[in-house]
Amino acid sequence: MTNMFCDQCEQTFNGTGCTQKGVCGKDADMESLQKTLLYGLKGMAAYKHHARRLGKTDPEIEEFIERALFATMTNVNFDMAHLLELVLECGKMNLKTMELLNNAHVETFGNPSPVKVKEGIQEGPGILITGHDLLDLKQLLEQTKDTGIKVYTHGEMLPAHMYPKLREYPHFVGHYGGAWQLQRKEFERFGGPIVVTTNCVLIPASHNTYLDRLFTLHCTGVPGAPRLNEGDFSPVIKKALEIGPLQPTEIKESTIGFHWSYILSVADKLIDLIKAGKIKHIFLIGGCDGAEPGRNYFADFAQNTPKESLILTLGCGKYRIRNYDYGDVEGIPRLLDMGQCNDSYGAIQTALALAKVFNCGVNDLPLTLVVSWFEQKAVAVLLTLLSLGVKGIRLGPALPAFITPNVLKILQDKYDLKPIGTNASEDVKQILQVVS
Repeated sequence: MTNMFCDQCEQTFNGTGCTQKGVCGKDADMESLQKTLLYGLKGMAAYKHHARRLGKTDPEIEEFIERALFATMTNVNFDMAHLLELVLECGKMNLKTMELLNNAHVETFGNPSPVKVKEGIQEGPGILITGHDLLDLKQLLEQTKDTGIKVYTHGEMLPAHMYPKLREYPHFVGHYGGAWQLQRKEFERFGGPIVVTTNCVLIPASHNTYLDRLFTLHCTGVPGAPRLNEGDFSPVIKKALEIGPLQPTEIKESTIGFHWSYILSVADKLIDLIKAGKIKHIFLIGGCDGAEPGRNYFADFAQNTPKESLILTLGCGKYRIRNYDYGDVEGIPRLLDMGQCNDSYGAIQTALALAKVFNCGVNDLPLTLVVSWFEQKAVAVLLTLLSLGVKGIRLGPALPAFITPNVLKILQDKYDLKPIGTNASEDVKQILQVVS
């Protein structure tokens, strides 16, 4: 059994319980719930940070963060049932936080709509911006007006193109690259300066050529990379002009921006197609991507979904499944990219709206969630889904290591939480057989 460290009494324990349990009352299952709560809080704090920068706060969320952190302190809470309640309350508060951020984005940047995005490097100087923070992008666009510099999104910034007030900038020309784990190669190839607004950022390899043009700000930081002062992108602009025109690449187009408000605007057609049996199932396939083995499962799963189904996707997990032609169902694309990971709020609203129309619970819908997870924001979203009572979520590529067998059993018994399988095609068949 792997030894673990008890942060309550600063002793080592063997995975079944602290050796000083009479002193601190802590065991592995308590540790598991506390870590789950802390990771959920970290993810929620990231969403909250973006919302606060756009002027949105909520005192109820503030109070919960203080109370939940207090509950993880030494010799405060040894009650498993109460800790589980706090974990689920974290999910509830994360939903409120994502709602704040959704409203902030719409009010600041306009009502989202589907849009074709050019992907690749065009002629002229350019700046690449990655991460999640749309306010940073807005400030960069404003400061690069009339400079001749083109601005490109990377990674989770791709959904920025669905907002009309950002598309008003003619030099906001397109997108370059894929998910975060590819950035070492992609940043090398881009050739121009890169702005890192949030996670995920990698430390460049030792042979890199881009460290001096990798600019970080806010919470992000990379050893040796220049840091920006709040709201001042002049060093990035100077670097882009010094480098000059970038090496153009092949340009392709993709359609993104199926925000939940747009999906609900075509809900009547969607409902008619479901009632007519032309859409028999909806799959949500997305979340956080990563580089470890097993993530090809999500691509295989998506490509094995039947033509009478829709695929909703969001987060950087979309990069596992988006480079494939899924076709459409009577004009509605089968693959609907709903946005960033924080736009999970929209996926939830879509499911709740459909449940209301069909007068059933979310768990009674022909809906399957296949979620890839990697970091703390994915934990926060998972807790939100559990707090809403969503059952049957398939999670992968592996279940979180900080979840002990006893805690996992609670989640499986109550929510039917399950790991993804090893054969995506067979899993799709099994899901559809159970539904039918």
